[in-house]
Amino acid sequence: MQYLLDTNICIFFLRGKLNLDEIIREKGKENCFISEITVFELRFGAENSENPSKSHKAVDLFVSGIAVIPIFGSVKKYAKEKVRLRKIGKPINDEFDLLIGVTSVENKLILVTDNGKDFENIDRIKIENWFRK
Repeated sequence: MQYLLDTNICIFFLRGKLNLDEIIREKGKENCFISEITVFELRFGAENSENPSKSHKAVDLFVSGIAVIPIFGSVKKYAKEKVRLRKIGKPINDEFDLLIGVTSVENKLILVTDNGKDFENIDRIKIENWFRK
């Protein structure tokens, strides 16, 4: 199985709340990916932190150790899914979540997130939560 890690899972790891490096070793590093959107969100979080320099270094280290999936291949799926969700009255208002979700579907990856409800209406999405509170 292969996985797309949602931004919140990466943040838990960077904050020391999730032993993601061990889980990735168990699942196989070659089976774990992040979206370009997650990189955007991590960069924003680093810049907005109390110590941007330190936070950016942590993001650099994390991103250099995991494969990043481009979103361009999911453009058509994004448009179709956004229209479908709007028509059924269940739009996803967070564009980044929708992009991450359709990227996981388009690339046949299981989305790993602690916010399953944000993604559950995306057609054919598979979700796992590796973070237990």
